[in-house]
Amino acid sequence: MKKILFLLLFIAINAAAQQQPSLIPMPNSLLQKEGSFTLNQTTLIVANQQLQKLSWYLKNELLTFTKLSLVAVHQSEKPSIYLQLTNKGKSKTNDEAYSLTINTNKITISAATESGLFYGITTFLQLVRTAKATNQSLSIPNLVIEDQPAYAWRGIMLDESRAFYGKEKVKAILDWMAFYKLNRFHWHLTDEPAWRLEIKKYPKLTLIGGIGNYLNPNAPAQYYTQSDIKEIISYAAERYITVIPEIDMPGHATAANMAYPAYSGGGSKAHPEFTFNPGKESTYQYLANIVKETNVLFPSGLIHLGGDEVSYGNEKWKTDPEISSLKQKENLKDDKAVELYFMKRMADSVYQMNAKVLVWDEMADAGLPADKTIIFWWRHDQPKQLQTALNNKYQTVLCPRLPLYFDFVQDSTHQYGRKWNKLYNPIQNVYEFDASKLAENAEQAKNILGIQANLWTETAPTIQRLDYLLFPRISALAEAAWTTNINKNTNAFTDRMKTHLPLYKLAGLYYYDPFYPLRNPEPVTERKQPLSYID
Repeated sequence: MKKILFLLLFIAINAAAQQQPSLIPMPNSLLQKEGSFTLNQTTLIVANQQLQKLSWYLKNELLTFTKLSLVAVHQSEKPSIYLQLTNKGKSKTNDEAYSLTINTNKITISAATESGLFYGITTFLQLVRTAKATNQSLSIPNLVIEDQPAYAWRGIMLDESRAFYGKEKVKAILDWMAFYKLNRFHWHLTDEPAWRLEIKKYPKLTLIGGIGNYLNPNAPAQYYTQSDIKEIISYAAERYITVIPEIDMPGHATAANMAYPAYSGGGSKAHPEFTFNPGKESTYQYLANIVKETNVLFPSGLIHLGGDEVSYGNEKWKTDPEISSLKQKENLKDDKAVELYFMKRMADSVYQMNAKVLVWDEMADAGLPADKTIIFWWRHDQPKQLQTALNNKYQTVLCPRLPLYFDFVQDSTHQYGRKWNKLYNPIQNVYEFDASKLAENAEQAKNILGIQANLWTETAPTIQRLDYLLFPRISALAEAAWTTNINKNTNAFTDRMKTHLPLYKLAGLYYYDPFYPLRNPEPVTERKQPLSYID
């Protein structure tokens, strides 16, 4: 008898687990109730004039994915979806908090801010896209959700210097970011292979610097016009995503120096014309003009200046007469001191534009003002740099190579991505990344702004390869950034993630399937570097 009761209990628990909504990231409070709401052509959207844009976004997404064309009204007695801004929760510190209540005849999405309301809408849209369809209607389970993110910065960095994908693919990535409540798109637009951002004062940056990519230095010029940039920024803003441009300096400047060699500080055999010249006064005016035009174009008030890996190609700094003169004039003892001098001057140019400077972790001890600077810790093998950043009270974004570099392979059998010695980045490692464990005390924890995955594209020359590296790891990233540790569960996430794979297939994505790895074999691509390498 006990065995039978145990079996029945097991079946009931298993059935309940199967009925759990397949939401990613998992809300921090979810209470499931009996019954469901029937979404069909007669359902109305109730929202005031202030929420017209959010109402339009909801209507458009429902039309796209369900073919239901709903009408928006100001009030209704019929079964409806209510969008509400409320004072409830204004005392909360989190502007992205929301509530979602689904009853048999009414859906209420409420928040203290429009951004919070947007995330409530995205949760509802996930329920819709994973719901059971019957004829011309969808059955959405009754539930109550109270939710807010663990971290403010939930980002993806895309490198388009090494491979150019175009604005339609960027928009598609922004759509998936919105679907998963990711809110920062860090756009790496300049580097050695090519310069991808139109600067009207210096047209050769794109006409000449835009030529080539990582695999083919002679590929025709590809870049984003300022009109393209404005279009993408507007598209992102509708999805509450902030777009941050990166203009890499003083290293990774090869493409720019091909266009305007007068400002080159030289390079090395492996990295020719790699640096801007910090000894020339004209270099600072040239770069300040570029940054000024960039800052006008991007309304985020955030500009990433790079500041990494300068030693890869600054060997000519030792013999350049103008740099030698600068060292003597400013009492700079070595090339590292020259680099920090350069970064401080360029950072001052950004600060004067009322914008913040974002830099890689090499700049954690550069002495930049903490209230105007954000540090990105990427070198997982140098935890001291993270401690330096946090102890210096910098807001810090965590994007360590292990496990948050998405150019790393995600399966031990994969051959065309990257490994760190024998280590790589499977989806489980991404999901189980715990930012809080990297803080040594509560004061440090306050300065962890969030997490970000970086997708460098040396090994992603095609959109197929890009998708394979991004999906489904983007879902694990989302839950690592949004859901509190107490609400995370690897097995439960795996079950929910499994139900998202058909959405990728429906969207035409070539994704990695961790359950059936041979279903979509790893795309073969040309490789210029060995599988395992250290940078």
